[in-house]
Amino acid sequence: MKVILQQDVKKLGKKGEIVEVNEGYGRNFLLPRKLAVAATAANLNVAQAQAGSKARKAAMETDEARLMAKQLEKVEVTVPVKIGGNGKLFGSVTGKDVAEALKKQHIDVDRRKISLKGEVTGEGCYEAIIKVHPSITSTIKVHVKAN
Repeated sequence: MKVILQQDVKKLGKKGEIVEVNEGYGRNFLLPRKLAVAATAANLNVAQAQAGSKARKAAMETDEARLMAKQLEKVEVTVPVKIGGNGKLFGSVTGKDVAEALKKQHIDVDRRKISLKGEVTGEGCYEAIIKVHPSITSTIKVHVKAN
């Protein structure tokens, strides 16, 4: 029996997929719980239209992410920090500090998507990697300066 999944089903498939299941499993478990619908001609057409729409939407998101990544590569931020007499930092520079510096430039990026390349040990220029999309990243320059 062929069914179109309405929700993700563990060990079977994701929402929108057309899968072949045993007759009893489909009729007695999937259909009554509204986890799937029977794969009739009308339902197949609807599922294919939704899959096409989902693919176009994903392509648009990827294009937007590429554009944003190119724009972010031109950005440089300065993070002021306290530095002790021996040239060492008080605390550390994290993704949160970089996100706040970006916010001052009117660029909103989630702090969890920012990671610094290497360890920030003192004043200087460092690189931060921003994950714009699951498959697209951008690198920005972070200048660490004494307060």
